[in-house]
Amino acid sequence: MSLQDIEIKKEYRSRLDNVARDFYIPLLNQAVSYKRSVGFFSSSILVEISKGIIGLVKNGGKIQLIASPRLSDEDVTAIRKGYEQRNKVIQNALIRQLKDPENKYQADRLNFLANLIADGYLDIKIALTEDGSEIGMYHEKMGIIEDAEGNRVAFSGSNNETANALLANYETIDVYTSWSVDLDRVEGKEASFQAIWHGYEPSIRTIEFEDLTEAIIEKYKRTPVEYATVDFSDDAIPQIEKSYSFFRVPDDIEFYDYQKDAINNWIQKSCCGIYDMATGSGKTYTALGSITGLSQMLDENLAVIIVAPYQHLVEQWVEDIVKFNVTPIVAYSYPGQKWRTQFADAVKGYNVGAIKHFCVIATNATFALDDFQNILSKFKKNYCFVVDEAHNFGAKKLSSLLPKKARYRLALSATIERHRDEEGTAALKSYFGPVPCIQFTLKDAIRKKFLTPYYYYPIITYLNDEELEEYNDLTRKIIKCGGASKENLEKNPHVELLLIKRARIVAGCRDKVDRLIEAMAPFKDDNFILVYCGATKYDHEGLDDDSQIKQIDEVNYRLYHDLGMKVRKFTSSENREEREEIRRDFASGDKLQVITAIKCLDEGVNIPAIKKAFILASSTNPKEYIQRRGRVLRKAKGKTHAEIYDFITLPRPLSDVKFCSPQELEYDLTLVRKEFERMMDFADTSNNPFAIDSIKEEIQTTYNNMLQGGTIDE
Repeated sequence: MSLQDIEIKKEYRSRLDNVARDFYIPLLNQAVSYKRSVGFFSSSILVEISKGIIGLVKNGGKIQLIASPRLSDEDVTAIRKGYEQRNKVIQNALIRQLKDPENKYQADRLNFLANLIADGYLDIKIALTEDGSEIGMYHEKMGIIEDAEGNRVAFSGSNNETANALLANYETIDVYTSWSVDLDRVEGKEASFQAIWHGYEPSIRTIEFEDLTEAIIEKYKRTPVEYATVDFSDDAIPQIEKSYSFFRVPDDIEFYDYQKDAINNWIQKSCCGIYDMATGSGKTYTALGSITGLSQMLDENLAVIIVAPYQHLVEQWVEDIVKFNVTPIVAYSYPGQKWRTQFADAVKGYNVGAIKHFCVIATNATFALDDFQNILSKFKKNYCFVVDEAHNFGAKKLSSLLPKKARYRLALSATIERHRDEEGTAALKSYFGPVPCIQFTLKDAIRKKFLTPYYYYPIITYLNDEELEEYNDLTRKIIKCGGASKENLEKNPHVELLLIKRARIVAGCRDKVDRLIEAMAPFKDDNFILVYCGATKYDHEGLDDDSQIKQIDEVNYRLYHDLGMKVRKFTSSENREEREEIRRDFASGDKLQVITAIKCLDEGVNIPAIKKAFILASSTNPKEYIQRRGRVLRKAKGKTHAEIYDFITLPRPLSDVKFCSPQELEYDLTLVRKEFERMMDFADTSNNPFAIDSIKEEIQTTYNNMLQGGTIDE
């Protein structure tokens, strides 16, 4: 293997790349020569790249290092007193830089460094600039790495040979290879180094200090090194500790590898990108870790704007942001709030440098307000824009408000692809980036045990005659209006209303409530049960003819009166205090057995104790049913798995399909295919995917026999 076999980038940034791991170590492992000139020298860089140095030494290679001393004002004054004192002053300044090791890790590597010098593998020379009687520091920073075949990699940039430069500062190196069009640049770097090393570069004086190398050996050498058997591969390189006041990762949070990969990929993409991550896989913490990294890269000179769909989600974000050592400005849309003044003052202070950083979090509705947009437009410096449940921002109004001035951008979503809206999806990818920084699916999350596994049980229900007649009538109207294509929906908004009405017929299928009571009867003494209801109403028997009752209220009534279960609904009608009470009572396992919900749990509300979910209403939009499934699969103490009972709605009993006319069959298929697709998707990631085989075969056989060459899967 040679240097040509290594993937080498044209540029490395120390806070975006792990320069030691990705550049120094793989190249030096293949090298026989390492020539390096730097600004200031400390031994710590050789500690950081010790793995690579070991490889070079085992290859019989040598290191030549040119550095400049750090001279104090007193040193410079002493040198000016006479030529004879100069070398002694410089030597003393260099020896002052030899710090005691802070731990065994450093001690082992500094012992290794001292042995390299003692055994002739490492030579160090000191360079200064001279202009008459004045001396200055030599600051050029470049290097050349060469392998046994004569391939060379040259690099130049702002890194000093210190651990701080690699791990703490924001530094950049540019890289050139001898086997590319950069050969002339490599030759130029080589010639410059040789001129300085041998002392014939004009205005630069190169000095070799034997006393310095002896001091390094005396201070750090403890035991001899057997180079052939040295192995530091299992040792972790410690990171430099620095105290941060804005966005700091809590001590009790450890990121998983997939989260670290997401953060690294986002940084590699210039801090613009999408996290396409399953519900429950840690999107919020991954985002806050990303913001933390960006903030520290920029020395905390950063403003952060976060937007989430609903107030309860904002409240959850605030809890997590506070854990990361930040108190955000919280923006809600109702009048009289202080956020307007706080936000405006923060932007003014940030623009003029009076404050280094601040964070604002708002709901989608508040973000869209003219007041918020007006303040946002006042930014004169770079800031970071983060959107939770970012698929919502594919809608035309929100999409038009995506701030072009935000240099750093991050979108979070379990389903970034918008259902039947390619244009909206394209707008999101155009703004945040075409390829997600990570795609971590529900199946990934279950497989890696970040979500609980589940068992899937479809329950077949049928539209009654009245519901089927109304469903078909709406289908005829939709077809007459041009169909449900996106283009037609844009031209004819009336079609969307018809689609909503038709979907509510399916969601509110009367057969579902009776089947629900049958299915839940064996579990009437159990806890931790969720029922998802549809946004639909029924004519209620026993009430006046004009009276209607919501499906969720009908379900609550039946669960309580028929099964004696303790049940409460969790909807947008309950205030914050009521919701918290419901969550506490449900988690206790004593006061509340069942929560019923419509859409309030779809985005962001965490109730991990749920063990059984009965889904009466499910959208054909994958976004919704994927999110609903994710809510049920969150991990909780004592929860080994979840159970999902999914109510599959068919137009008519399968035994009646053979009596359908071709037109009736066509209408049936608009519903059957959607329900069948969802059933297959749910089963695919379950612990019992074959449990649906008999239902699947019966549906396929029944309808395929009527399709004259087509299939239900089309």
